[in-house]
Amino acid sequence: MDIRIEKTTTPKQKPGSDNPLVFGTIFTDHMFEMDYTEGIGWHDARIVPYHKLELEPSSMVFHYGQEMFEGLKAYKTDDGRILLFRPDKNAQRANRSNKRLCIPYIPEGLFVESIKAVVSVDRDWIPTKPGTSLYIRPFVIATDPFLGVRPSHTYKYMVILSPVGAYYESGLDPVKIWIEDEYVRAVKGGIGEAKTGGNYAASLASQVKAHDEGYAQVLWLDGVHRKYIEEVGSMNIFFKINGTVVTPELNGSILPGVTRDSVLELCREWGIPTEEKRISVDEIVEAARTGAMEECFGTGTAAVISPVGELRYEQELMPIGGGQIGPVTQRLYDTITGIQLGRIEGPKGWSVEVK
Repeated sequence: MDIRIEKTTTPKQKPGSDNPLVFGTIFTDHMFEMDYTEGIGWHDARIVPYHKLELEPSSMVFHYGQEMFEGLKAYKTDDGRILLFRPDKNAQRANRSNKRLCIPYIPEGLFVESIKAVVSVDRDWIPTKPGTSLYIRPFVIATDPFLGVRPSHTYKYMVILSPVGAYYESGLDPVKIWIEDEYVRAVKGGIGEAKTGGNYAASLASQVKAHDEGYAQVLWLDGVHRKYIEEVGSMNIFFKINGTVVTPELNGSILPGVTRDSVLELCREWGIPTEEKRISVDEIVEAARTGAMEECFGTGTAAVISPVGELRYEQELMPIGGGQIGPVTQRLYDTITGIQLGRIEGPKGWSVEVK
């Protein structure tokens, strides 16, 4: 892919090493852009200074929500290399979302190359303090100036970058999760397994309610029976019950997380029993009551591994692990972050170097 590069003439001041990086609030000097026109395809790949967008008020993304986004990170190793973690999986998931949302396919090689190119240009923005990284946000929006319900004929694909610290202010301290019993987020056959803004808009009312009650995130139940565990707003969820690591099966309304897949692969490699299955909230409550629930944690690009210290369902409070990080949770966190930082040799293809 031929990428035109236009460097900024007014570079921003990078955050100081003593300043905490609040997730998703600072953006680097440059961004990647590429356009799609029906009959032509993707064209005009370019890296340009980070800038505001100029769009018609009638652009279809504003009215019909046709958009997709992804999330991954770049890390700087102790010897100065820059690594991406399994970007091919993000490329594959992006195209699953694109297919569901009638957005044109982005060749996976092009997707990964666009990320590597813009990260390389802004490599000096990658923070190196423990727990920090460069968050990468690829996304596509529909740009046709048209009021009518149909797929757009034009799109814009962009990649922006943000140096970040921990997703949760508490860092690796166990978080409290609210199990939602009023609203639902997605149903099988809908767009729950696509990474698109509509799923997150649907979660906001519950998120506000949970925060007001002192909980960090919402854990969703299925939208039909209102009893089966699905996922947290920003993470997949895992439970260690009687020695087995259990997570809800992918059923068409759960996002197929890259970190989720990595956890399952590592646990199997270590000989830890795993199950992907339909699991009811009643089973979780019972496991917590009897002590069978040994650990609980969330997985996602932003938080990597997030231990859960308490679940709440209706009026039932379920403390887990005495407020401490469980041994499997800790091992997974140490291993995945070690691979991401180049300190541990991971499975073949998991680490991709940016030159």
